[in-house]
Amino acid sequence: MQAFLVRLVGLLGLSSGLLVTAQLGRDLSARVNQTFLTPYHMRNRHVGLKVEGSNFTLDGFPFLIISGTIHYFRVPRDYWRDRLLKLKACGFNTVTTHVPWNLHEPKRSQFYFIGNLDLKAFLFVASEVGLWVILCPGPYIGSDLDLGGLPSWLLQDPKMKLRTTYKGFTKAVNRYFDMLVPRIAPLQYKNGGPIIAVQVENEYGSYHLDKRYMLYIKKALVKRGVDVLLMTADDGEGLIRGHLEKVIATVHMKNIKKETYEKLSSIHGRSPILMMVYTANSLDGWGTLRHTLDANVLMKDVREMFNLRFSLNFYMFHGGTNFGFMGGAASLQNYLPMVTSYDYGALLTEDGDYTPEYISFQELFSSVIEIPKLSREDARSKAVYKSVTTAYYMSLWDILTYLDEPVRSAKPICMEKLSVNQGSGQSYGYILYETVITTGGLLASRGHVQDRGQVFLEEKYIGILDHSTNQLTIPKEKGQKDYLTLRILVENQGRLAYGQDINKERKGLTGDIYLNNSPLRNFKIYSLEMNPKFLKRGLPKIWKPVIHKLQGPAFFLGILRVGNYPKDTFIKLEDWTKGVIFINGQNLGRYWNIGPQETFYLPGPWLQPGSNEIIVFEEFKSGTKIQFTNMSHLGY
Repeated sequence: MQAFLVRLVGLLGLSSGLLVTAQLGRDLSARVNQTFLTPYHMRNRHVGLKVEGSNFTLDGFPFLIISGTIHYFRVPRDYWRDRLLKLKACGFNTVTTHVPWNLHEPKRSQFYFIGNLDLKAFLFVASEVGLWVILCPGPYIGSDLDLGGLPSWLLQDPKMKLRTTYKGFTKAVNRYFDMLVPRIAPLQYKNGGPIIAVQVENEYGSYHLDKRYMLYIKKALVKRGVDVLLMTADDGEGLIRGHLEKVIATVHMKNIKKETYEKLSSIHGRSPILMMVYTANSLDGWGTLRHTLDANVLMKDVREMFNLRFSLNFYMFHGGTNFGFMGGAASLQNYLPMVTSYDYGALLTEDGDYTPEYISFQELFSSVIEIPKLSREDARSKAVYKSVTTAYYMSLWDILTYLDEPVRSAKPICMEKLSVNQGSGQSYGYILYETVITTGGLLASRGHVQDRGQVFLEEKYIGILDHSTNQLTIPKEKGQKDYLTLRILVENQGRLAYGQDINKERKGLTGDIYLNNSPLRNFKIYSLEMNPKFLKRGLPKIWKPVIHKLQGPAFFLGILRVGNYPKDTFIKLEDWTKGVIFINGQNLGRYWNIGPQETFYLPGPWLQPGSNEIIVFEEFKSGTKIQFTNMSHLGY
């Protein structure tokens, strides 16, 4: 969901919407009762969700869509039911969820629909608790994910044109849809399932590189068996460019003006309006102030939408967490990598607790619609575990000889084109480049370090090359060896989630690095993707005792002991600098002391009674302890 910060435009848009919809003759006064329109009650099904005049109808009954977005892949599977029940209890009747292609097909032709990626199981739970589903299968979904949810191996093709009818892209999409659509088609409305609508792509009007593309995606879905209501979703400026004939156009609450509603009217005539993305917040990036919720603006907007009988989807009802390396990046004035938390100012906190806004919304909803009486569950208690001392460490330099044989290349190779992962390249994490130099001088990246490279001479730290720093001085000291190893440890901090520049989002060293204006040659390249397999089997057991505070890059080991009933908690890493946290082999996410995020959500289901292994990969200066708290602190 593309970030936006200015709410006044949205309010003016709603006021304009009031004028236009009033001209269409809407009834703004009647209280809505649709408690009988649930998956449980609708046993004899016929026509599903349709557009009839100025209303949506479900099997012929007027139906106001009140939806909230939950991403199953950002929420521990054990908590899916809890979050969906809370969505229902608040007054929502529908859940919207997006399907991340990059997580379901991380390597070419290797598909995963199990565990936290078991989409069918999530949809079954939604149906069981009485919610309808709007499904957004992409292939591009945005959602602040790395490459907008597209798999990075697509970028191995130097001519790749993402989100177009370029053959290299459509071939991959067809293979993906061949695996995805047969899983979701049986769960559509007519088949007794909860899916009442499917969104075609996402915000294509703002991208719009290929006029044929959206029709191709529509046909690809329909011919594989998608037969529910289709919709597009765009902001005010991209509405016409992203629209398809005979497909309902919905709007994202950005760049909304009176002309937006007039465009909708010109497209559909007297049709219902679905605010497909209504949000009161924006993503948080490392090194920025936290974006906070304006509850008064939020409530005023939604009350106006109800008065207008707009349908709406609240993005996000529950944000969850960018576990692992799934978070992407934004490009506002500068490149901005996203923090690990995806709290997003949602109505539930990152760990699933109620916010004051949740209570306010529940009260508002109950004043304008009939809400089933569901008891509000108590907040889940959090644990404050005893601090863990990281008693053992391994330097990154010590483990290199234990890793897979490095790739040898005359020139630098970016992550995506590295010959690893059965030819699918490297998607995430770090990548280490080593070469030999014979002199010091000026090291220049010329913009080829993507995204952040730590430079070392042998094992001595020299400095950082990144989006804002393009050169460093390599010292030449007296008595120094004639041949020295230059090392550049590059981190992929997240590919852009939006915009036409996603086609350029290759990571690592994406071109030559120069020393005194001469390109460096003959590299050894180590893939450090840091996936669960690497943590469980690839990391050697050569731990050394920690005697004093150390400087990374290094891995640090601590043991957390938990009782018979593990609970949620938050990790605090005071005195640590920057890196990644792993718990029992699972990647919890990135940390960085520049903030704003200061605590990191650790779900109870990721813990086990007894001993739990915590490994911290610290890039720079380490702390000595891992602390725990029962309070989240995501910044100011």
